[in-house]
Amino acid sequence: MKSPLKAWVAAACGLLVCGAVWAQTFPSKPVTLMVPYPAGGVSDVIARSLNNALSKQLGQPVLVENLGGAGGGIAAQKVLNSPADGHMIFQGSPNELILSPLSNAAIKYKPEDFRLVQMITINPLVMLARKDLPANNGDELVAYARKSAAEGKPLTFASVGPGSLYHLLGEHMAKVTGLPMTHVAYKGGAPAVQDLMGGQVDIFMTPYGKGQVQLVEDGKLKAPAVLSAERQALFKQVPTLNESKALKGFVFDTWAGYFVHKDTPEPVVLALHKALSEVANDAAVRGVLEAQAMTVPRPQPLAAVGKLYADNTAKYQAIAKSMNLQAQ
Repeated sequence: MKSPLKAWVAAACGLLVCGAVWAQTFPSKPVTLMVPYPAGGVSDVIARSLNNALSKQLGQPVLVENLGGAGGGIAAQKVLNSPADGHMIFQGSPNELILSPLSNAAIKYKPEDFRLVQMITINPLVMLARKDLPANNGDELVAYARKSAAEGKPLTFASVGPGSLYHLLGEHMAKVTGLPMTHVAYKGGAPAVQDLMGGQVDIFMTPYGKGQVQLVEDGKLKAPAVLSAERQALFKQVPTLNESKALKGFVFDTWAGYFVHKDTPEPVVLALHKALSEVANDAAVRGVLEAQAMTVPRPQPLAAVGKLYADNTAKYQAIAKSMNLQAQ
C-alpha cells in the first residue's frame, strides 16, 4: 500500500473512531439553547416550551440563554465562536441567519456557516398597532398611511433589527403601496411591543402568541390585520391583508428551527436531530406551541431540512436583492 493511501486510510479510521466517541459521550455537559432576542418575546416562549422535553431526550440540562442585538447577529456569532461540539444550539430563522448578514456590515458570518438540524414551528404573522390607530383593516391602514404621509408624518413600523424579515415586510409594504414609511429598529419583539403600547410606534408585523392576543383583547393594542392567507383561529374577527384591495396578495409567515455550527461532528448532529425530532413529536410540547397559534410541522430527515434551509436562503436573498437592501 502506498504511503499516501495509508495516510488516507489512517485518517478515515481516525474519523470513525472519533465519531464513535462523540456518539457515546455527547452531551457531556449542560446544553445551551441560544435565543437571539430578549426574554418575553415569541422566540423566548418557543424555547421555554420545549427545553425541559429536550433535556429529557439528551439526558443533560438544557439552559435557555437570551442575547438580543444586531437582528440576532450577536447571539449567532456567539454560537460560532463557541466550540463546534453541539453543546450550544441556536434557535433561529431566516431572519437572523440569512437576512441580518445582508443588512449589517458588522456581521461577518454567512448562512452556510450554520447547519439546520430540525424545524420546530411555522409561525403566522399579525400586524399589531397602537391602540388608537384609526384603522381596522388593510384598506383603512393604507388610507391612514396616505393621509399621514401627506401631512409629513409617515407611518412608523417596528422591527427586531435592520434587515430582519419584519424590516423587509415594512419596506415591501411601502413599495407596494407607494407610500413612505419610517423604520424603527428594536433588539427584540418584547421592547417593540412595549413601545407600541406606549404609542411611540404605529405598527409592528410580527409572529404572535397568547400574550399578544391577550394584549389585543385587553385593548392595550390593536390588530388591524393578519398576514396569513386565511383568518387565524386566535384572531377570528381580524381580517387578512389579503382581503383588502390595497394589499391583496400580501401573505407571509415565518419559521423557527435549531441550528449548529457547520463543523459540528456528524454523530453529534445525528444525536441532536433524533432528540429534536422526538421533542417535535411530543404531544405536550405540540399542544403548548399550537395553543400559541404556532404550527408544529412533522419532523423531517436531515437531508430535507438541509434543502429547506438552502431554498430559503436563495428565496430571501432574492427578495433582498429586489429591494436593493444594502449592508449598513
